[in-house]
Amino acid sequence: MDIKFHEDYKKLGLNISYYRKEKGLSQIKLAELIDISRTHMSRIENSDCAVSLDVIFNIAKALDIPIYKLFEFRD
Repeated sequence: MDIKFHEDYKKLGLNISYYRKEKGLSQIKLAELIDISRTHMSRIENSDCAVSLDVIFNIAKALDIPIYKLFEFRD
């Protein structure tokens, strides 16, 4: 992950966490739905790693939200 995008990854992770909780899903359940480990899900939400578009698309689909919602960054 490029350090210059760390803040964006942080905001993305916060949005994923927000919508996951809004749907009443645990990290484990969301991870199972998109076929990744709970550890990877945690690392995504905590901006500990870069995330592929495939995973982003799967997260949005599992949360039943448009993809752009994950990228609506609030200041």
